[in-house]
Amino acid sequence: MALMGFQLVVSLLAASIMQRMAPHCSFARWLLCNGSLFRFKHPSEGELCALAGKQMPKTNRRDRRQNGAGENKPLTVPKDINLQLETAPVNVLDALVLRFFLEYQWLLDFAVYALGVFLFTEAYYCVVDASKEVNIGAIWCVLTILFCLKTLHTLMSHYFRSEEGGERSVCLAFGFLSLLVAMLVLVVREDYLEFGLEAGFANLFENLEVFAKQQGYEWSVPVTKLTVKLLLAALCAFIGALLAFPGLRLAQTHLDAVEMNTDRPFIQILLHASFLSPVIVVLLWVKPIARDFLGNAPMGKTSVTLISSSAFSSVRLWTVVVLCLLRLALTRYHLQAYLNLSQKWVDRMKREAGRIAAIDIQRKVTRVFCYLTVVTLQYLAPIILVLFSTLALKSLGDFSWGLLPEEPGVTPAVPPPTSAPSVAPGLGEDDDVEDMEEDIQATVVRLTEALSALRGVLTPVFYRGLFAFLTWWVAACQVISSLFGIYFHQYLMQN
Repeated sequence: MALMGFQLVVSLLAASIMQRMAPHCSFARWLLCNGSLFRFKHPSEGELCALAGKQMPKTNRRDRRQNGAGENKPLTVPKDINLQLETAPVNVLDALVLRFFLEYQWLLDFAVYALGVFLFTEAYYCVVDASKEVNIGAIWCVLTILFCLKTLHTLMSHYFRSEEGGERSVCLAFGFLSLLVAMLVLVVREDYLEFGLEAGFANLFENLEVFAKQQGYEWSVPVTKLTVKLLLAALCAFIGALLAFPGLRLAQTHLDAVEMNTDRPFIQILLHASFLSPVIVVLLWVKPIARDFLGNAPMGKTSVTLISSSAFSSVRLWTVVVLCLLRLALTRYHLQAYLNLSQKWVDRMKREAGRIAAIDIQRKVTRVFCYLTVVTLQYLAPIILVLFSTLALKSLGDFSWGLLPEEPGVTPAVPPPTSAPSVAPGLGEDDDVEDMEEDIQATVVRLTEALSALRGVLTPVFYRGLFAFLTWWVAACQVISSLFGIYFHQYLMQN
C-alpha cells in the first residue's frame, strides 16, 4: 500500500514548479508590481532650490574632495515651500531592492502553492477514499504556519537590533501581556470557550500513556499536563510579541485607508468590516454567543435548534475563510495608504516654521518606500496564519465543508502494522535485485508502523483543540494590538 499515493506526486510536482517558476512568475511580485500601487519619488536638490527661490550650488564632487567635506554645509530649504511629490507606479526593479523582499516573496509564493496543494487534496479526498493515506495538504498548511512564524520572528529580530530600544520594549510588553492573557484563557471552562483543548489533551495523554507502556516507559500524567499548558502559554506569549507591530501597523493603515476613501462609502464599509474581522473570529469560539445562540436559539421558555452541531462547525470554518479573503482583497488600499505617508509628512512639514536639510527630506520620503515589503508582511502574515490554521483545523480535525447535518464522525481505528511480505530467494544474478526489493519493502513497513503509531497518538480530537485554539489566539492578539494601535494613533499621537 502506498503511504502517500498520488498526493505525494502532486506535492513534489508543486514544489518543482514553485522552484522553477519563481524567477519568472511570482504572485508576490505581481501583488506589488501590477501597476495599482504608486510610490512617491524624493525631490532632487535642484528641485528644492528652485522651490526655495535660490540657485543650486555649483560645487561638484571634485571640488568637495579638494575643499574638504567639513567645509561644505548641507543644503537647507524653508519648510513651508510648495513641495508636491511626484508619483510613479511600483515596478519590479524598484521592488527588488526593498528590504526583506526575498523573505516576502518566498512566504507568499509558498502560501499560494500550499493553498493549491490543499485544494487538490480536498478534491482528491472527495473522489477517492484515501483515509489511510497521509494528508499532504495538511502538511503543507502546517509548513506554511511555521514559515510564517519564522518570517515574523525575523521582522521582530530587526526591531530588537534597533539602537533606540523603544521597539524592543513594545515587543516585550506585548509578550508579557499575551502571557498573562493566555494563562487566564487556558483556565476558562469549555462552557465559555469551546476550543476542545481539555478533550484533546485528555485524548493525547491517554494515547501517550498506552504507547509509553508498550515501550516500557512510565511518567506522571498530571505533571505532564501542567508542563504542556505552560509551554502552550509560552508559545502564546511568543506569538503575541510577534503580532505586536503588525497590529499597530494595521491600525495606522486602516485609519489612513478610511481617510483616503472618504468619497467611497462602500469601500469604507468593507475596510471597517475587514478591521473588525478578528473580533468576529474571536466571538465564533465563545460558546454562549455563537453556538448556544445559533444552535439553540431561545424562543420564550423553549429553544429552537437552527443548525446542527456539525453544520455550525462548517459555518464557522467558512466564516473564517471568507473574512480572510475579504482582508486579502483590501490589501491594495492598505498598502497605498502606507505609501501616502510620504505626502502626508510633506504636508505636515509645510505647516511648520524654520528650515530643514534637503537630505532629510529625501531620506524621509525614501524611507517610507524602502519599508513597503515589511509593511506588506505585517499585513499579510496574520491573515496567512489565521487562514492556514483554519485549513489545518479542517483537514486534521476531520471536519467537513458541507452545511448539511451529518452523523458525528468516528475516528477509524488504526490497523496493526503488518509484517513485511516474504520474498522467495532468487538464484544467480537476481539475488541483488531481490535483496534490494526486500530492503525497500522492509523500509516501507517500518515507515508505515511509525506513521500508524503517530496517527494513533495524535488523533483528530487533539488536532481540533490545538488548531482551534491557535486560530482563536492569533485573532485575539490582532484584536488587542490593533485596538491599542487605534487608541495610540487617535489620541496619544494627537496630544
